Amino acid sequence: MSQVLDAMFEKLVKCGDHIIDQGDDGDNFYVIDRGTYDIYVKVDGVGRCVGCYDNRGSFGELALMYNTPRAATIVATSVGAVWCMDRVTFRRIIVKNNAKKRRMYENFIESLPFLKSLELSERLQVVDVIDTKTYSDGEQIIAQGDGADSFFIVEMGEVKITMKSKSKGDVEQNEAVEIARYSRGQYFGELALVTNKPRAASAYAVGSVKCLAMDVQAFERLLGPCMEIMKRNIANYEEQLVALFGTNMDITDPSS
Repeated sequence: MSQVLDAMFEKLVKCGDHIIDQGDDGDNFYVIDRGTYDIYVKVDGVGRCVGCYDNRGSFGELALMYNTPRAATIVATSVGAVWCMDRVTFRRIIVKNNAKKRRMYENFIESLPFLKSLELSERLQVVDVIDTKTYSDGEQIIAQGDGADSFFIVEMGEVKITMKSKSKGDVEQNEAVEIARYSRGQYFGELALVTNKPRAASAYAVGSVKCLAMDVQAFERLLGPCMEIMKRNIANYEEQLVALFGTNMDITDPSS
């Protein structure tokens, strides 16, 4: 750990500064010390904000790992600071450590049916960018109405998905309804990333839970080939919501 800290240098940023620009060559890996930052991805020539960092997070690793252009633009929306590690040092320290993580998660990732459309090299990239998160019984993982910043795959335990109806104005009477449970190998949190809308449901740990989490930038960059599978799942969500609430809750309507 001290080797990593010694290799990093601080960079102060002003509101409006572009930390990285999509399409550029990668120079540094960045860890946020303080400040807020928007993530923009250009699709068909049009840039759109796909997420944000709020005083925490890291970015810039993909271009350094795979010698590819930057996959997104990161713009500071406040005064802040980031810690930087140059390309050569990053590859020497981080990529070596990633080999251990690959050995740990390679078989698990390759066993997931929804990733079968990815090439082997693409699945290995997924292993490289995932983080492990643990939760205790009853702990909230995502909250309905919040902005979406991550996608989750259950590695161990069970996750309960609940939803409150949008049509009930009385908060006290609007109790959350359990709509699904997910176990090892299943995923959740993709809906808000696919539709670019706030979280449509909440997720809670049932017992001890371990999840693999992927941030929105990596999700956009790596899971494009899986997007059609995820979009097909939206129809199943909508059918389930109509049965429960009498409405699809406008989960895909961008004007809602």
